[in-house]
Amino acid sequence: MSTPRHIAIIMDGNGRWAKKRGLPKIVGHKQGVESVKRAVSSCIKFGVKYLTVYAFSTENWQRPRPEVRALFGLLENFLKSQMRIFHKNNVRLRVIGERDRIEPGVRKKIEQAEKDTAHYDKLILNIALSYGSRQEIVNAARALSQDAKDGTIDPSGIDEKLFAQYLYTKDSPDPDLLIRTSGEMRLSNFLLWQLSYAEIYVTQKFWPDFREGDLKAAIDEYQKRERRFGR
Repeated sequence: MSTPRHIAIIMDGNGRWAKKRGLPKIVGHKQGVESVKRAVSSCIKFGVKYLTVYAFSTENWQRPRPEVRALFGLLENFLKSQMRIFHKNNVRLRVIGERDRIEPGVRKKIEQAEKDTAHYDKLILNIALSYGSRQEIVNAARALSQDAKDGTIDPSGIDEKLFAQYLYTKDSPDPDLLIRTSGEMRLSNFLLWQLSYAEIYVTQKFWPDFREGDLKAAIDEYQKRERRFGR
């Protein structure tokens, strides 16, 4: 089996990584950002075309406000520090999720980064931010029903392919491989529609400890499997 075209990652364990070392939780998140940088570089090296990382869920808004502010501060620093890497390596950035919940100043920086990298295609980096899959599906159904009501689509012509065009990920193929760190065995409301036939790989490592060799191990395991798609 060839290298997965699209890898999705649930980046879990930042807080537990920090707790295990007696460090503040934010230190774990900072190290998690470093792992994102490594994952981007590794995907470029291995020829992966799409990488989608679960950075901040809709449920994460319930976390203490100082932690939320710190997380978005890390995002801003990531965008600032990585733009040179994006330009050098032809990486396109896209953010998927409920943008209206994001502070306007941060949202503006996201939109600028997306605009500045829109013409790149070596690696598409999707950051799931303020993202929840159930809400994504509800939003898609709402938009689809409105278009049907307005007469721009024929309800009898609605199929899976058309529905997928109303999702945040409409410009990306479905993930071939899902990686989850920290040993947890759940999807956590992440890409529920898109992951229908993805291969799942779980590692006990916390996300801050995830390295290029770990990504290679996941890809190697993926290549050993036979994808049957229900057949």
